[in-house]
Amino acid sequence: MEPGGESYCWFLYYAYGSNLLRERLLLRNPSAALCALARLQDFKLEFGHHQGRTSSVWHGGTATIAQSPGDEVWGIVWKMNTCNLSSLDKQEGVEDGIYVPIEVNVHTQAGKVLTCRSYQMRDYVSGPPSPQYKKVICMGAKQNGLPADYQEKLEAIETNNYAGPVPIMEEIEASIKAEKINFA
Repeated sequence: MEPGGESYCWFLYYAYGSNLLRERLLLRNPSAALCALARLQDFKLEFGHHQGRTSSVWHGGTATIAQSPGDEVWGIVWKMNTCNLSSLDKQEGVEDGIYVPIEVNVHTQAGKVLTCRSYQMRDYVSGPPSPQYKKVICMGAKQNGLPADYQEKLEAIETNNYAGPVPIMEEIEASIKAEKINFA
């Protein structure tokens, strides 16, 4: 931030699911900046269907976090402009009551504790993710260098073997290809 800049113009967002992948987040929130790798203590990563309904975007369960003493979830802290808050809420299905924003304290690798906005699914029934959704999470974990043992846990997640089209996946892959062309 520039000296004398307005510090209230941004917020910290803790991503643990598909928004681990930079290209996924930037599709709807182009001003997001990577802030830190961090872990959320006493929570575990779960996948589910809001009110038992499969995600029409991802065709499978989507990620959420559930309190679980002794467990931890690794993720990314993004610094985002507050003007992107409604876009992020919309992406997370807040107005439809699918996810609810929560405040979490995460621990960075440097030992700092950051207070972040994150999201938790309401009224969900456990269910496996689609292979496409799992792939995005695993790509994001690798892209950002999450701990190897955590990446292995993500790779071991069972999927629902959905093989149909996933338009958001095509958007993400097109974005990744465009980036490679721009940096070539």
